[in-house]
Amino acid sequence: MHLLDIDQLRTFVAIADTGSFTRAAEIVHKTQSAVSMQMKRLEDRVGKTIFERDGRLSKLTDEGERLLDYARRIVRLNAECIASFNDNELTGRVRLGLPDDYADRYLPEILARFSRSNPKAEVTVMCEPTHNLIERVQHGDIDLAIITHVDRRGPSEIVRIEQLLWVTSSRHGVHEETPIPLALGRPNCDWRHSATEALESADRPFRIAYVSWHSTAVGAAVLAGLAVSVLPESAVRPGMRILGPSDGFPALPSCKIGLIRARGEENPLADALGFHIKQSLDNLGSTRNVQPIAAE
Repeated sequence: MHLLDIDQLRTFVAIADTGSFTRAAEIVHKTQSAVSMQMKRLEDRVGKTIFERDGRLSKLTDEGERLLDYARRIVRLNAECIASFNDNELTGRVRLGLPDDYADRYLPEILARFSRSNPKAEVTVMCEPTHNLIERVQHGDIDLAIITHVDRRGPSEIVRIEQLLWVTSSRHGVHEETPIPLALGRPNCDWRHSATEALESADRPFRIAYVSWHSTAVGAAVLAGLAVSVLPESAVRPGMRILGPSDGFPALPSCKIGLIRARGEENPLADALGFHIKQSLDNLGSTRNVQPIAAE
């Protein structure tokens, strides 16, 4: 049996207390799909089924009831342990950079974990493209950054790998147009390079219709049915349809997500945040093809 994850246990207790995956997700500041993935991982860790369907609701199995007793005690003891060391809490400011599309998906989980352990710390967040963030880390403007890893840009600690996907509006047929209108990042964007190289290799004509380094703007063009784009799987939103070879769109490479840190003197606060970043991204799991353990 693997070590239990305190964050998964906290979510498990929230589900038991509310009787709802949806309401528990609101309490722990996660999406319902992330909550479902957490519970699947928790079941994998204990090697038992802890939820069973009861119509459209979920209820605990006998093993789930047994785990709940332990989970409550572990979560409570964890909180008591942290509180007992309040006099020695890390304080000060830590500066984190990440692209805005990663911020939308990952930041709530990261900040929730970090703030519970370091309530007196100040976190400054800067959202910029990867190439800007690398320069800022090198110049010491920020302490650490979550980036899209590309070998030619230098080393990073790989903390997550996701598949890059073609996306279009689920309500429009813009992906059937010739040339294909694309909504992509600026010319130095690696996802843009992957998209255009794949289409050129497949001899599919395209045109760049919308350009922005902000994921919200790119997503708006896709959802409005104005263009096709590429996104990592965790960034696919409701209202988007994933395209593949059967639609005439070639496979894309995976997207490596890395963590880089500023060099210099030791920074315990940045080390603590880096730890929670790795734990958070590992805990999120995949967002595609996730079947909730019990749906409402």
